[in-house]
Amino acid sequence: MSITIIGVSHKTAPVDVREQLAVDPEQLQNTLHNLAEGTGISEALILSTCNRTEIYYNVTSEDHGDPFTWLVHQNGMDPAVLEPHLYKLDQEHAVRHALRVACGLDSMVLGEPQILGQLKQAYQAAVHQSTAGKILNRLFQHSFYVAKLIRTRTAIGENPVSVAYAAVKLGIQIHGDLSNKTALLIGAGDTITLVAHHLRSNKCANIIIANRTFEGAQKLASRVYGNAVTLNELPETLANADILISSTASRLPVITRGAVDAALKTRRGEPMFIVDLAVPRDVESGVTELRDVYLYTVDDLNQVVGDNTRLRGAAAIEAEGVINIQAQLYMDWLQTQDSTQTIASIRTTADSLKNQQLKKAYRRLAAGDDPVVVMSALANGLVNQLLHKPTVRIREAAVEGDDELVRIARDLLDPSE
Repeated sequence: MSITIIGVSHKTAPVDVREQLAVDPEQLQNTLHNLAEGTGISEALILSTCNRTEIYYNVTSEDHGDPFTWLVHQNGMDPAVLEPHLYKLDQEHAVRHALRVACGLDSMVLGEPQILGQLKQAYQAAVHQSTAGKILNRLFQHSFYVAKLIRTRTAIGENPVSVAYAAVKLGIQIHGDLSNKTALLIGAGDTITLVAHHLRSNKCANIIIANRTFEGAQKLASRVYGNAVTLNELPETLANADILISSTASRLPVITRGAVDAALKTRRGEPMFIVDLAVPRDVESGVTELRDVYLYTVDDLNQVVGDNTRLRGAAAIEAEGVINIQAQLYMDWLQTQDSTQTIASIRTTADSLKNQQLKKAYRRLAAGDDPVVVMSALANGLVNQLLHKPTVRIREAAVEGDDELVRIARDLLDPSE
């Protein structure tokens, strides 16, 4: 039984690598199914966000495929390109990492809460796909508990900052007062919802929401007193945007260089601030070559969130202490599962030997053999079969000078002690 994590994150891989591994939320259950079929691993969970793609899995034997091989094949990647950015964590290291991820301690924005919701969604997908078994169920339920514990016991959640907040803060640094600015937001998920609320709290004059479904755009727009448009209206709307922030699950760019170039000509030199929070990216990389454009990706927000990291540093140290204790508690539970399986296996073997001896005894009794002789043979046969392997191993240990194994065997097998 072994808990393992393989993956990449913003700490190990640039956005152009991460976007190749990103899993569309609508395809997550299918991807989990493909993983289980392709590797033979029965317990697995995939966490895919803008900042990371990770596979959490549990195996009970060596009879399974290689998740790394599956990962490169699934995404059509060159193994040599992916391998330098990939990390692999086992057992307690994996458990501690899972807890740190759930608590936001491994996030770009230290202590951000959005990752917990994303982890819960990944867990629900694994539950629905029946790839979350006893071990992963316990791990992620424990992760959710620890995340809540740290939120209540430490100050990690104070000075609320997220990638969404950092994007708006950067917009304020570039444009200054937002009371006469227009912001165009593309998408209507959790990240864009947070962006919209931060913009509203900073008195942004006009917020426009564009989304794949117009109903989704309308719903969010109504909550922040903004306006909704369809994606088809983006070319006309783009020219009005002083701030453009995008976070969709599109596999292809939503904003092209040509569309931005046309919008800039209409704006006559007025600068446009663009933040692409999506992985894969929503904005063509060639947009950076245009004048009067400030384009940032999620990787560019490190400097902006640096202040937040320092503010939450002391709380993070305290949280790490909690995680060390809670990781050990989970490992203690996991070890009991190993011993339980060992005991169950021993009992199964003993029952099998017992049944073999009983069948022999029943046949001899049916043939009219003396019951006393039959019962004696049953007892002797059962003792011989049960003790054969342990006695052979004890003799070998004695020859090898392995006194510790001999002592343990004596403690386990000698009923007089």
